[in-house]
Amino acid sequence: MGIESRYIWMDGKLVPFDDAKVHVLSHTLHYGLGVFEGIRSYKQPDGAGGVFKLDEHIRRLTDSAKMCRMPLQYTRDDIRAACLQTLAANEMPEAYIRPIIYFGMGKMGLGARDNPVHLSIAVWDWGRYLGEEGIRNGIRVQTSTFTRHHVNSNLQRAKVIGHYVNSILARYEAIENGYDEAVMLDGAGYVAEGTGENLFVARDGVVKTPPVVNILGGITRRTAIDILRHEGHTVHEMHFGRDALYVADEVFLTGTAAEVTPVREVDRREVGTPGPLTRQVQEIYGQGVRGGVDWMKGYISHF
Repeated sequence: MGIESRYIWMDGKLVPFDDAKVHVLSHTLHYGLGVFEGIRSYKQPDGAGGVFKLDEHIRRLTDSAKMCRMPLQYTRDDIRAACLQTLAANEMPEAYIRPIIYFGMGKMGLGARDNPVHLSIAVWDWGRYLGEEGIRNGIRVQTSTFTRHHVNSNLQRAKVIGHYVNSILARYEAIENGYDEAVMLDGAGYVAEGTGENLFVARDGVVKTPPVVNILGGITRRTAIDILRHEGHTVHEMHFGRDALYVADEVFLTGTAAEVTPVREVDRREVGTPGPLTRQVQEIYGQGVRGGVDWMKGYISHF
């Protein structure tokens, strides 16, 4: 499954896919200071497309740019309209949406401040991030030897391009060791998140997830918490060690790309087949993003 489409939106206009290019001396390419979002559109009951929590994603994108001191010429409404325009132009009711804000060509060096700030939006057909088998039966994860960034070493609430080197190295390691994904610990040894997903653990019906301190505040994470609480389950946002994963009844990962993915094994300790809480969140989330859950319908932007 490729990432091709008809058009990519670049700085205010739709550009044919093969013409969507940036200069090799673009500042972000060399130093990693740029921000992005991952958003999904789903086919709705009427056959048209609908983007789930588009406004929340765009707010996080502009917040990330603000934290990184990247001045934007576009408002949130502008970016919102551009995302929907790109989906419509590519005739994609179901798609992954990637807005990216980056510094272009101009000055070099870490102190460069005057390079132009660009915004591009691409869409493509991206299926199950961790695979259909993973969604159905769960994945195997390994605790990574790479530590998640310390809360003061980077801007943890910002979705920064350069942050993902840490995640890529952890993912490479896990896959080369025969696992599907990595679980990353923070500098104090507490569970943080996956390489691109937030993490939940359940035992005796009580669900825990790390607090938004040393992790990216996932939008799907927040949706999962809302689903669980709406269904009457207790959710604690708290620190815990990896041993909590070893004795858990259920473990699952959440993310816009990964959606709700069960974990069946951690560091060769069996968690087991996806449990009832995981399946409940999976089912409600899958229905909700497609317009099938009344209280979630207000989060969908139709086009």
